[in-house]
Amino acid sequence: MAHKIAGASRGMTLAQIRQLPAAVSVEAAAVAVGVSRSSLYQSIAEGSCPLRTIRVRRTLRVLTSSIIDWLEGDGDRAGVA
Repeated sequence: MAHKIAGASRGMTLAQIRQLPAAVSVEAAAVAVGVSRSSLYQSIAEGSCPLRTIRVRRTLRVLTSSIIDWLEGDGDRAGVA
C-alpha cells in the first residue's frame, strides 16, 4: 500500500519527513524534497541524485534517511534539480 502524504500539495516539514517509513516511493520523496516526480526520476536515471535508492522487486524506493541527510546538509548537494 502506498504511503499517503498529508499536506503533500504544500510540501513537507522535516518533522513530517521523519515520520515516514524507512523507504518511500519516488513520488513521496519528490514531495519531501520539493521537486517534480519526473525530475527526481531523471536525476536517479542519470546517477546524479544525492538520495539513496533501493529496488524492492520491480519498485524503486528512496531511503528516508537519505532524504533527511540531504535536507540537513549531510548529503551531497549535487543532483536533485
